[in-house]
Amino acid sequence: MKILPITGFYIQRQTPKKQEPGQPQVLQTTKNLNYYVPFMGYYGDNQPVKKLYWITSRSNIPKHDNWTDNHIYEYGYKKWINAYPNEVLKRTPAETINSIMTLTGKKRVPDYIPSPDIGGDMWGRHANYIEINPRLIAKYENGKVSDGLLNTMKLMTMIPPSSDNAANCIILSQLYPSFYGDGTTQDETLYHVNLHDGISKNLTARGLDYKMGDDEQVKAFNDLAHLLGFKTGIRMPISSGQLRVKGEDFSWQKHEKSYIDACVWAIELGFDAIYFDSAKHIIDMNGYCGIGEVPNKEQMAYILHKIREQTGRSNLAFIGEKCSDNPVYQQMGFTAGTHWGDSANIEHVKHESRKQACSQDYAAGPEVSNDNDYGEKTFEERLLRLNSCLFGYDNPKDKLPSFMQINDILPFSPFINTHQVMEHTIQLNGSDAWTECERHLDGIFRNDNDARNYTQKVYQIFSNAMYKN
Repeated sequence: MKILPITGFYIQRQTPKKQEPGQPQVLQTTKNLNYYVPFMGYYGDNQPVKKLYWITSRSNIPKHDNWTDNHIYEYGYKKWINAYPNEVLKRTPAETINSIMTLTGKKRVPDYIPSPDIGGDMWGRHANYIEINPRLIAKYENGKVSDGLLNTMKLMTMIPPSSDNAANCIILSQLYPSFYGDGTTQDETLYHVNLHDGISKNLTARGLDYKMGDDEQVKAFNDLAHLLGFKTGIRMPISSGQLRVKGEDFSWQKHEKSYIDACVWAIELGFDAIYFDSAKHIIDMNGYCGIGEVPNKEQMAYILHKIREQTGRSNLAFIGEKCSDNPVYQQMGFTAGTHWGDSANIEHVKHESRKQACSQDYAAGPEVSNDNDYGEKTFEERLLRLNSCLFGYDNPKDKLPSFMQINDILPFSPFINTHQVMEHTIQLNGSDAWTECERHLDGIFRNDNDARNYTQKVYQIFSNAMYKN
């Protein structure tokens, strides 16, 4: 039998000694390099992918994945998975890591996985930001919601990797807990965030409890995303009424440092970017739908400066929701603004690209859709807007940043829209039907021929942009 607790750096294997017939069995312990464990302890490990793979496979050496070979979309040396989303979501974590190693041509998990260097420190000024809601694609079982990170790892294998000129950055719509019901089907809006109360239980895996720390699960996600060629980020509100600190009502006068510390911790967990919800309203309160005060422009500039200073990273991207080409956003330290320019008209996007070409550390760009998407856009409109986002320039060095949702790549079921799943956990007609895990995973994305054909067209647009000079 195998004894799993770590002794030194080895897993002990016990085997019977040779013995005379009729004598009681005696076990001997041997060391075997095949059972070498490259991690120590339960928290703060610096090789979390290796640890995750060991826990989920009982092996150190990833296997070449034949299933992945049979489901590859390949363009040049870029590869990703082309399959039905529910099929990918039902794969095991170990199979997912095998798949990632197969896609990237790695025979072993690298000892060190840096964030990909695409575009230098100012990569965020040109990036394509793709938001994924981990709570939506999480495991639903017995009223509990969990495994959002593991399932996001699976789904990101279906997203085209970064091009040679512009990073594709995965934005998680949640990292920290919501106010009420976190980790359950009673969980409420993701626009409300409780800081300094750990990682959301919607994201972490209960099956990894006492084996792998929540911080390590987040770091493993970031490492695997980086290995696939993605940048990563999180969404953060700035409205005081949508924030708490360990359950205490938030005040910008009292809790500024707590807010900075929460942002810094996210970066220390491996994220490269922060998307600030409602950032437009720092200088323009027109149309404000948030709750409570937002920081003033001097305070926001200080916050962004302190995040960069305390993390020691000059290559972070700070994205402001609906921030325009107003130079004040650039002066505050933002990298990109969203929902700027008519993405249904590529000539208008090209005009904005030329207009903002003089600024290479901040730009406001177009979007395919945002978190207020109710699913009303047709496939044709989404393809048109995506094409403008990826090709709306005369010179690639002047490409604007863009923003989109995962359903702009993999269409949602007709029962789902982005804003609905930001506000509440999924319920089908008010019942518990989707709390059964298999039915939930089958019901999130469309699997009909029209949706499959749409995704193939999306992949072709991304492919055409990958090596654009």
